[in-house]
Amino acid sequence: MRKIIALALIVLSVSCQKDKTPLNDSGPSDEARTFYLESFNEYNLANQVFQDLVNIKGDIILNAENSLTGKTSSSKIDVSVSIEPSDLETFPKTITVDFGPSGTVGRDGVFRRGVIRIVSTGWFWEQGSVHTTTFSNYFHDNFKVEGTQIVQNFGENENGFIEFDVEVNNGVVSHSDGLNITFDEASTRTWIVGSQTPFNIWDDEYIIDAVQSGFFSDGTSYLLTFDEPLHYVLLPRAVRSGIVNLVIGGFTGFEINHNNRTTTILGVTSTF
Repeated sequence: MRKIIALALIVLSVSCQKDKTPLNDSGPSDEARTFYLESFNEYNLANQVFQDLVNIKGDIILNAENSLTGKTSSSKIDVSVSIEPSDLETFPKTITVDFGPSGTVGRDGVFRRGVIRIVSTGWFWEQGSVHTTTFSNYFHDNFKVEGTQIVQNFGENENGFIEFDVEVNNGVVSHSDGLNITFDEASTRTWIVGSQTPFNIWDDEYIIDAVQSGFFSDGTSYLLTFDEPLHYVLLPRAVRSGIVNLVIGGFTGFEINHNNRTTTILGVTSTF
């Protein structure tokens, strides 16, 4: 939470430095609007990729534990998984998931290939456990993913829901067509539905409160805070509610509102 507050102060600082926006009396030009819509799309892609990785990570670790206990699972991963050391008690433990060079399509319709490597200090459901993920030639659909993602289980909050701290450091989502988005995140992720069926991730729902930052493909910076935390549903993949404020290139006046399905670009609102 301290990291979220610190990043939020950075957003506030940048916002205060820029009290003028590139807006004329008739609103943003068509060219400016197109640019910012493309920026929104790039952000949504990077955010989706790294949120997906938290889901997949939890599924991988829970199924790794399941495989060592000899239990069955309703959410098996049809890929190569190795666990070292291969016992229930010894930690830290390295879990390597190889989707193969040809890849595989998951139940969520995402095509994944390459290798995810997770170092865990405990099982996913254990309070205080930390799970650090790195990647080796890993692709989400046709987008290459790089960086480090760290998830820590904070245990149950006052409402009885499990909370996770999620960090993304030096995240990159890229494509051979020139797309290259950097992504850093400090967030709190609350597991509100599905914790009673931990070996089936597809009924899961989360509340996510975060500060995110990075650079778009053209080098323009972005900073995000959530005015209202996002309510994520895994299947079908959707954001049910939440409001995101953006600072793009130091300029404010951008919003993604999932409550009424609108985007606001420099004071001009449209539906999506």
